[in-house]
Amino acid sequence: MIEPGKLNTLAPGQKRRKLALTFGALERDIDGIPEKGCEYAFKSMPRCEYVKRLLSIVIQDSELSEQTRRELEQIAEGEPFDEKRACNCARHALLALIGTFPAEWDLIIAPHPTVTENGVITERDFFRNVYVYAEDIRSPFNLGSIFRTAEAMGAEKVLISPLCVPPEHQKAIRSGMGCIETLGFERKSVDELEQFAKDNDLPIFVLETGGTPIEEFEFPKKGICIIGSEELGVSPEALKKATYGRVSIPMKGLKASLNVGVAYGILMQKWVESLEKSC
Repeated sequence: MIEPGKLNTLAPGQKRRKLALTFGALERDIDGIPEKGCEYAFKSMPRCEYVKRLLSIVIQDSELSEQTRRELEQIAEGEPFDEKRACNCARHALLALIGTFPAEWDLIIAPHPTVTENGVITERDFFRNVYVYAEDIRSPFNLGSIFRTAEAMGAEKVLISPLCVPPEHQKAIRSGMGCIETLGFERKSVDELEQFAKDNDLPIFVLETGGTPIEEFEFPKKGICIIGSEELGVSPEALKKATYGRVSIPMKGLKASLNVGVAYGILMQKWVESLEKSC
């Protein structure tokens, strides 16, 4: 947290970024999940008053549209004062001025258990020995989405097949929102994947049609999930390596089809639920 008076000594761009980060930290504090070292600690004023003072600084920004200014003024004058709404609306207004989508700040403002006293993330929190193997994903947007889901849900690393689109592709980097750099990746053939699994005692299973419904599937405590290409699904060679089994997502629609990134997100949520229950 920064003293309101010090914000006025900063250049406009730096001030907006600092305010956006501070409002994000305040939102977490209001929810009772502050990052270590970023709790609200100004004894000279209640947190509610602090939020109002920061909000007044945002309202004075000359680059704000009149409509946004009026909306923020109404929030500031509201009775009772809604701290969280004030923080959220002010942060979004600032991100619009900065030219950054809110999603691009997810990795910066999301709660992380291990930080330095300056609020810099020093270590990921993840489930060890939980991997995804992306086989022949052709869309860079889909690959970036897979990385983003893997990072968010706590996978240790993403493994990719030789024919996967390069994670360095600009569209993959864009949709990955920083997660490709955070997670890292390894390219492995299906045979190399099998050897990697044997060396590390990791069961392999696949996300594919014709398997055990996801609600009935017994997820392993560690392992590698193979997800296949957009058009062809998991290859016959990869299916042979999946000795732990096959899991499927039941669907009712006429098309009965999900984007590979969306399907992987559903799977990871269920896997994480299983992992947390077993802890």
